[in-house]
Amino acid sequence: MTMSATTGVPGKRERLVVIGGDAAGMSAASQARRLRSAEELEIVAFERGHFTSFSACGIPYWVGGDVPERDQLIARSPEEHRARDIDLRMRTEVVEIDVAGRRARARDVDSGAESWTSYDKLVIATGARPIRPDMPGVDAPGVHGVQTLDDGQALLDTLARTRGRRAVVVGAGYIGVEMAEALINRGYEVTVVNRGSEPMSTLDPDMGRLVHAAMEGLGITMVNDTEVTKILTGEDGNVRAVATQDAEYPADVVVLGIGVRPETALARAAGLPLGDHGGLLTDLAMRVRGHEDIWAGGDCVEVLDLVSGQERHIALGTHANKHGQVIGTNAGGGYATFPGVVGTAVSKVCDLEIARTGLREKDARRAGLQYVTATIESTSRAGYYPGASLMKVKMLAERRTGRLLGVQIVGREGAAKRVDIAAVALTAGMTVEQMTSLDLGYAPPFSPVWDPVLVAARKAVKAVGQPA
Repeated sequence: MTMSATTGVPGKRERLVVIGGDAAGMSAASQARRLRSAEELEIVAFERGHFTSFSACGIPYWVGGDVPERDQLIARSPEEHRARDIDLRMRTEVVEIDVAGRRARARDVDSGAESWTSYDKLVIATGARPIRPDMPGVDAPGVHGVQTLDDGQALLDTLARTRGRRAVVVGAGYIGVEMAEALINRGYEVTVVNRGSEPMSTLDPDMGRLVHAAMEGLGITMVNDTEVTKILTGEDGNVRAVATQDAEYPADVVVLGIGVRPETALARAAGLPLGDHGGLLTDLAMRVRGHEDIWAGGDCVEVLDLVSGQERHIALGTHANKHGQVIGTNAGGGYATFPGVVGTAVSKVCDLEIARTGLREKDARRAGLQYVTATIESTSRAGYYPGASLMKVKMLAERRTGRLLGVQIVGREGAAKRVDIAAVALTAGMTVEQMTSLDLGYAPPFSPVWDPVLVAARKAVKAVGQPA
């Protein structure tokens, strides 16, 4: 005899509906299935694209040729999900959520046929969408956003048939910088047009300048403090140039790397609560606030910043997978929470490694915090050991209390993952003085006697003690 997982009513099997078939959605579905059998819980998942459970973060490396095959980016195929008793409906987009009626209306992308599916529990994992500025020519052939495997394939198809070798990347955040390197690897002449003062606005400008120098060292032309006003097309309708207020930059292909926004139009229409950044608001269990049987996770939600105490939108696969595990546990009858983030991220430009966690200076000012900074230059290994390379570490600490607020690191091999030391310290609420006593691993091939992060912490301790 089957029985409801929540009510214990004989004969009633609950239905969990999942909207979105990537990291958060399918992690939630898979975790719920681990906890509840198909006899207890029916799971129906909708995905409007061609792929499930893929790594969007890996797309630049596939485009650049570091990852040879698209399918290497797929963690689990639709067939594998279905083999685990998940009713996964591909190329099917949910177009309406009826919260009062506890049902979702889905449309077959290819045929246009529509149908309603009722739910007892609902998971919203609609992800994020690339920002496409409202300007002339932005939808012209040859202009690409990069968010899904379909986007990556479309860009590769354009590169394969385009005779010219000039590319313009609009934006210099993580995606813009990584796509610029990918196109350089493909043999393109690359220009990056960036409205910020330096690339990588996730860093303070003084650290972003190091990234700027590395990009120019690769042969990338950087155009900062400049906004694209329109994309120009030729007689054939294809892109031919990117225009700013003062100049035109020839282009045979354009990649938009301006960033993403939460994909929450569906949730907004359903009357679900959204935050200042447009993402869904959830509690610690990833349950949509005010709705007992609706959860949301991944790039469509806002998360708590543990350092500033404010809500943020951060689109990262690491968070999405954790959200999915929490949601699946709770939807499957267990209990789990997601406490928040400290904002850790790493990237690279060729062999230059870029890392940050916690707050930038402008974040600290926005949060009303008084702070000091300390910047040091050190080496990745003992100075006498072969292969030692320079890295720069910048640390922010709260004035008077010395609480660690943020760390940024730019350097060569061994630089980026050092940020994890700071991420743990931030999560634990440590002061920079406490950090100086951390028992970190040491041997000449891996670190100087004083690790660069600890050298920065020592300098920050001195700054904290100085009068304002």
